[in-house]
Amino acid sequence: MTAAGLGLWAAITIAVAGPATSPEYLPLYVAQSEGYFAQEKVDVTLTTERSESEAALAMARGRADIAATSLDAAYRVGHVKGALPPLLFGLTAAPPVAILVSPAHKETIRSPRDLRGQTVGVPGVGTPEQAMLATVLIRAGVKIHHVPLRSFSNRSLVGALGQGEVAAAVMGDPWVTRLVDEGAASMLVDLRTRSDAARWLGAETVHAALFLRADAAVGEQDLVGLAKALLRAAARVGEAPAETLAAGLPAPVIGQPGDFTLRVAGARQSYLPRGRVTEDMLKASLAQARERAEMPAALKLPWFRWSPLLLTGPLERATAAGEPPPR
Repeated sequence: MTAAGLGLWAAITIAVAGPATSPEYLPLYVAQSEGYFAQEKVDVTLTTERSESEAALAMARGRADIAATSLDAAYRVGHVKGALPPLLFGLTAAPPVAILVSPAHKETIRSPRDLRGQTVGVPGVGTPEQAMLATVLIRAGVKIHHVPLRSFSNRSLVGALGQGEVAAAVMGDPWVTRLVDEGAASMLVDLRTRSDAARWLGAETVHAALFLRADAAVGEQDLVGLAKALLRAAARVGEAPAETLAAGLPAPVIGQPGDFTLRVAGARQSYLPRGRVTEDMLKASLAQARERAEMPAALKLPWFRWSPLLLTGPLERATAAGEPPPR
């Protein structure tokens, strides 16, 4: 019988925002496939949910101890009677997406301000792409209702952009890299690196992270083990060839092998160094979320101190312990 079977290992369920191919959450799947959770004696179950909101809801309703989702979703729907889930481990500064311009509009759209009155395509309502478009427009002084939006599947959006059916589109990889390299679209705003995201969003931010349910009964040492595993996984995602990473991952996470390579390359500079999120990053990210739409009135938001929303102890202990040698 395994140690887990004897009940000696902590059992933690993590609801992961989908789709499974989303590169923001790749470190979790790598930690699972490489056995890093098991090596830290933490029995982790990953459940892939359809969206960021679905992952946050799974946490709020007690189906998961932790949600790997966006800060926006974690706060809007992941709270427990207004009590917010503390952030345990940061994943990405922003969604690794970009705003591309159709060849038919490349001479007239040279800044986000030029999107006023132009139709922009997004891969679905309520997606990270739509959220980032809204924040970029707000910073450019453009009201979101002055920019007509159309929703497409990713493949249909590629066609609509190429045919000039939309003037611009918000997309992630592999589409961004392929379209730009082929000259089928031009780059307007690139959020795929931390530095570019800070430039366009106006501050260092956090998008995807791990949040602990407000009433979850997970021990401190178990959270330290979880953080250690994620630190190792994040380092591996940042350094290992995509083909090596893909070798042990589930097929739904990989998708098409060629697409996987481009997604990994496009997202590598969006990950937060060693999972660290500061109070300033949290405050700026929440302010942007509130600019896009008001938060529920039931939320117990802090007035002055933001540190209670950051569960820094486990990550600090995991970082201080260093990474164990490969096994």
